[in-house]
Amino acid sequence: MKKILGFVVMASIGAMISCSNTKPKADVSEYKIAYNVNYDTANDNYEIFVMNADGTGQKNVSNTPGVEWVYYAWKDKLYFISDRDTIHRMYFLYEMDADGNNVRKITDLRLEDSWMSSRDDGQELIVSGRIGKEIRFQLFLVDVITGRYTQLTTDTAASFADPHFSPDGNQIVFRHRKNRRNYQDEKAEIWIMDANGSNLKQLTHYPDDTTAQWHSYHAGPPFWEPNQNIISYISRQKGKHNIFTMSPDGSNVKQITTDTLSEGWHAWSPDGEWLAFDVSNKKGNMFDIYLRNRDGSGQKKLTSDWRSEMAPVFVLPTQ
Repeated sequence: MKKILGFVVMASIGAMISCSNTKPKADVSEYKIAYNVNYDTANDNYEIFVMNADGTGQKNVSNTPGVEWVYYAWKDKLYFISDRDTIHRMYFLYEMDADGNNVRKITDLRLEDSWMSSRDDGQELIVSGRIGKEIRFQLFLVDVITGRYTQLTTDTAASFADPHFSPDGNQIVFRHRKNRRNYQDEKAEIWIMDANGSNLKQLTHYPDDTTAQWHSYHAGPPFWEPNQNIISYISRQKGKHNIFTMSPDGSNVKQITTDTLSEGWHAWSPDGEWLAFDVSNKKGNMFDIYLRNRDGSGQKKLTSDWRSEMAPVFVLPTQ
């Protein structure tokens, strides 16, 4: 979960290894959507809510002072960062049911404020974490059952964040900065590598656009759409954040949202037919959740609370 600074607050078909909920679903009403709410700004309290895909039944499922932020869901399980057992904004990884029950701390690895995903039928997560003062913003593989973790990247001068497995689990796309300390001058771009950490390749090259300040999303976080073999991401261009897609080799870049709104964090439904995303106001300090078909039709605003609702993820409740 990011502090609000302008916008910052802001398959391989048949494969059994997947980073998404793999059961095909054509009816959006069978999903729920989890999202994050800036619940109490004065006390830096962020809560996790869950609602039906039509916007009804909104429910606070975290109910904990401090920062809780859901970054991923596997079927009916929510995976979120929380500072509930530590000090303010020191995050660890937790799991809970979509109704808020059965909360469990997964690992002792300290996490960065970053998106994540899974493979092996939800058994292994890829996260951005830290160990001590120097090993920061590195990628780790975490066993969901045991909590054991393995460090995947070792370039401690660089930052690796917002990792997402390809649908077959063989590649990882992520947001990367070669010098993590040079965050005000060096643009974070989207890179890709094999799942063992080899064959790093830069996919995006941010255009010369002075509307994006250092804290804006130049490119990222990336999300690998489950069925069309495309990667979507946010980029601030022409004064607004919008959602773009590209092929896994960085080609065929397309803007898929309009220039009339500023769209940001988003998620694909497990069948790839629906896109949920947050939209900010002109000041970039208030957000709501929207839903649309993958082709852009049927767009609907799902939230209208005076609080900011952000960063949706799809949940597939147990049948």
